[in-house]
This record gives sequence, structure tokens and C-alpha cells, in this order.
Amino acid sequence: MNRVELPVSEEKIRGLKVGDEVSISGVMITARDAAHKYLIENEADEVREVLKDGMLYHCGPIVAKENGDWKFIAAGPTTSKREEPYEADVIGRYGVRGVIGKGGMGERTLAACKKHGAVYLHAIGGLAVILARSVRRVREVHKLDEFGTPEAMWVIEVEDFPVVVTMDSHGNSLHAEVLERSSKNAAELAESLQEGR
Repeated sequence: MNRVELPVSEEKIRGLKVGDEVSISGVMITARDAAHKYLIENEADEVREVLKDGMLYHCGPIVAKENGDWKFIAAGPTTSKREEPYEADVIGRYGVRGVIGKGGMGERTLAACKKHGAVYLHAIGGLAVILARSVRRVREVHKLDEFGTPEAMWVIEVEDFPVVVTMDSHGNSLHAEVLERSSKNAAELAESLQEGR
């Protein structure tokens, strides 16, 4: 298990490879569609320090207020592919070292990871309540009134947040490898079925 403390250096991130299990501790921020659009169309200085050498999490949390403080009840990953039009630019502009989500991302994001020294990390879907236990504290929230709860930018402190590297800073993508193998297997299966007629 690789332990990553945020903020994290480019050197540490470039040492990670596809398939590595990682435990993240420190401060990161959630960002979905509205947040990504905002980050590209504006100079988001209110979150720049958190994003620099930090990580963003594709997550639309379920939250509740307890004794005046926000608490994450569920913190499962959302599908990352929707952020493909934005992610490479967000990584480059804000110095992001890691993007967490599910389902992987495309070639532009992979190229940005290689160029800037970043990784894509897969969080397991279906474990939203368990992942929320790693969120120790909500530090602040940005754009809550404007974007709503799932789309707001939640600045959170996490401890031992479990993820797996599926796109690294060396141009490797587990998602692309699985797609290639699956396509090859499907073609071989189709060919054998044709021969069996």
C-alpha cells in the first residue's frame, strides 16, 4: 500500500504505477460538472491552494449538518468521463496531482497526467458510506447556493482514503488495456461462433 500525504510532490506521483493501491490522507476537494466548468471559465483563487499539488474527487456527496458542522454521509465516486472536456486544462492550470473517480478518463487527460505529473485514481463504486468514513472533516464549501449540494466544491480532510491507480504519469491506462483485451476476446469469440456454423 502506497501512502500519499497531501499536498504531494510530482516526484512521489511519478513513482506510482498502474495497479498500485494508494491510501490518501490530507485535504482535497470534490468537483463535478458545474465545478469543472467554473474552474475553466474563472480564476478560482478560493480553491487554488487546495488544488496545487492536491487532488480532486469526482463526487456528489450526501451531507448532513450535525451540531452546526457539515458531515459526509455518503461519498461515492461519480462517473469521470463527463469531465474529459475539462480535466486536462484543470490539471495544467491548477497543478492538480491526482483525480479520483470511477470509470477512467480519455486520451486528453492521460496526456495531461504524463505532461504535468498526475494520476487518475479509481475509487470503488458502491462503497459510498464506507468511503465517507474516511472523510474526517469538512473544512469549507464553495458555490453551495449556486451549484447545489452534489455539484458544490467541498473542501474535505480525508484519512486513509483507499484508491487504485488506473492511469499513471507514464502514459499507461488500465482502462485502455482492459478495453483492448475485451475487444480482442470479443472478436475471437465472434470468429469462433462464425466458424461453428
